[in-house]
Amino acid sequence: MTCWKRLGDAVTGTPASRATLRPLRLEVNGRTHTLATPRQTTLLQLLRNDLQLNGPKYGCGYGQCGACTVHVDGCAARACVIPAHGVAGRRITTLEGLGARGDFHPVKQAFEDAQAAQCGYCLNGMVMQAAALLERDPHPSNARIRAELSGNLCRCGTHIEIVRAVELAAERLRDRKNPG
Repeated sequence: MTCWKRLGDAVTGTPASRATLRPLRLEVNGRTHTLATPRQTTLLQLLRNDLQLNGPKYGCGYGQCGACTVHVDGCAARACVIPAHGVAGRRITTLEGLGARGDFHPVKQAFEDAQAAQCGYCLNGMVMQAAALLERDPHPSNARIRAELSGNLCRCGTHIEIVRAVELAAERLRDRKNPG
């Protein structure tokens, strides 16, 4: 089953009055949060404004650039177009949920080691998209990596280094699973 099918109605919200606050409970980076928020609040707004998480970035507001990418139940998803109430009860992971310095997820560490980003604005989307890819496919080809990341924009043009970082992360994840 594809991620979009698993996300289902999360990507189609129904606007409501801004004055109407609705209770919302969701798990973000392993912690449960209960909030009252307008029904049309996007997941990105909730993550950045209410939970003060700065990993997901506002880029285009249309789900086209990838800067806002998070994982929803393990699937890469664009937080700027998903109503927060559409993911109630789902497991959300942001860049912060992939570990902190000294205990980075292998994808984050590979991006740092490969110096894969210049300005870093696209980094959130690239890392989150790559982590979701490697979870599904631990042996992606160069072409598969490029295809998977094609919807994430890097204005600096560091795509070659980014692809190398994903290949390095894949190698490290495989080594971790099969030591020796």
